[in-house]
Amino acid sequence: MASLDNGSDLGIEASLFKTADKLRGNMEPSDYKHVALGLIFLKHISDSFELKRQQLLTEYPEGAEDPDEYLAENIFWVPQEARWSHLQASAKQTTIGKLIDEAMIAIEKVNPSLKGVLPKDYGRPALNAVMLGELIDLISGIALGEGKDKARDLLGRVYEYFLGQFAGSEGKRGGEFYTPRSVVRTMVEMLEPYKGRVYDPCCGSGGMFVQSEKFVEAHGGRLGDIAIYGQESNYTTWRLCKMNLAVRGIDADIKWNSEGTFHKNELPDLRADVILANPPFNISDWGGERLREDGRWKYGTPPAGNANYAWLQHILHHLAPSGTAGVVLANGSMSSTQSGEGEMRKAMIEGEVVDCMIALPGQLFYSTQIPACLWFLAKDKSNGIARDRKLRDRRGEVLFIDARKLGFMVDRTRKEFSDADVTQIAETYHAWRLGEGYADIPGFCKSASIEEIRSHGHVLTSGRYVGAEVAEEDETPFAERFADLQEQLEAQFAEADALTTTIRERLAKVVGL
Repeated sequence: MASLDNGSDLGIEASLFKTADKLRGNMEPSDYKHVALGLIFLKHISDSFELKRQQLLTEYPEGAEDPDEYLAENIFWVPQEARWSHLQASAKQTTIGKLIDEAMIAIEKVNPSLKGVLPKDYGRPALNAVMLGELIDLISGIALGEGKDKARDLLGRVYEYFLGQFAGSEGKRGGEFYTPRSVVRTMVEMLEPYKGRVYDPCCGSGGMFVQSEKFVEAHGGRLGDIAIYGQESNYTTWRLCKMNLAVRGIDADIKWNSEGTFHKNELPDLRADVILANPPFNISDWGGERLREDGRWKYGTPPAGNANYAWLQHILHHLAPSGTAGVVLANGSMSSTQSGEGEMRKAMIEGEVVDCMIALPGQLFYSTQIPACLWFLAKDKSNGIARDRKLRDRRGEVLFIDARKLGFMVDRTRKEFSDADVTQIAETYHAWRLGEGYADIPGFCKSASIEEIRSHGHVLTSGRYVGAEVAEEDETPFAERFADLQEQLEAQFAEADALTTTIRERLAKVVGL
């Protein structure tokens, strides 16, 4: 078993995953993901239940068997046969898969919010009972003996780390349910979802919400100050999201339907203060031909062959009067003129809803090598509040950040932003929005006027505006540097002339023969 010395949390998640992955054998990551994550979830809710139960037995014994006492603290009621101690004691039995399925069914039966969420196919013949027993033993050591908050945090981190690792193993399919943590952190640190309604119309496994709650917690806010809403069309991913949020103790209204956000908008009246989204890139079969007259298309009807501008306009439609949004999209969205997209982009720029554009480095995402960018939208750029600080009037300007040179390689195929990268990007945006300490940095950021954007045909590619990075300062006066360059150039001309003369002489000798 992996060492679980909780005195040093660094590496615990990686060590656990490495051990768990060895137990996977020949099982596909997409299948094993649900096996492992389901058991981590079960361990989490059982630990939370047992901690609360011990507290009640000490302080209020008659309440220990009252489900309402647990519900009041957002703790799931866990029946006797579903408690981790029961499963751990039976881990070596050949019927362990059947016992896990029965535990999942029992939990769903008494917790309506989990109905249809938990995996219940551990008893299938293809699933090795010995592997299940070893996985239970491994997970049993997580957060053993820790306090409630510490246990929840560690289990939450393990769950999140496993999600990310499975996304990497699955490649393109993995990216459909998981947005890299450093990208989410950048968006959250920029928009600072401190209070109000937070929405993700294509929420995947819920990473945007987890990072939003972490932001509130890290900055001394109260977790109850934000209300979370989401929608997801993939049922399997929706289940992962529900479990991910439950592991973190996050209460949220997450909707699912197979028709998707465009065709069955489950939250039509929601107007969110912050929207964070990583929609699938360049979807060509989103059914746009059936939504030609939809009221969400304020800036133009999106083409049936690409959903990028449908996502942008759906998100703008759901913003509160002073709401802000961060959206991950393919780079093509910044410059495409096909099927009216150029006109829609122009309407959004002239309509003063585009606040900031960020060019991202390649290799950040599991799902695609398509270069990506971040769009930051604001319903009203003339005002707004960020963490109780009034924002300046930013009409007539758009901030461009070129982050393509940031990030570091975490393995042979994937890059991440460092903490310093995230801070640099977020603080640049904050300084610009507040009007305190911002300055253009050639090669990195530029506050461009609408007139300048018009001169570029309303193209929003950051590189067009930020320009080239300034070379290191040279103390040599310009006249001297110019003279040196001119001298080098004259020397190269002389070399070229000499070479030309030599070639001509040799050619003449060849002809003379």
